[in-house]
Amino acid sequence: MKATKQTQLIRFLQTDLAIPAEAIRVAMRHPEPIPNLLPVVLWQYGLVTLEQLDQIFDWLETG
Repeated sequence: MKATKQTQLIRFLQTDLAIPAEAIRVAMRHPEPIPNLLPVVLWQYGLVTLEQLDQIFDWLETG
């Protein structure tokens, strides 16, 4: 079974960037569509750094 883009993004956030699952759950409560705005929401809530945000965008671009 193929993982969805959202599942892949969450796995990347947790394994590569060590973002806690609770931080991801908080950001996912935001009403905007996922995964398009999840990185920005994480950054707005202070759950990722600007450097991590760049890494996430790079991952999304190549994934």
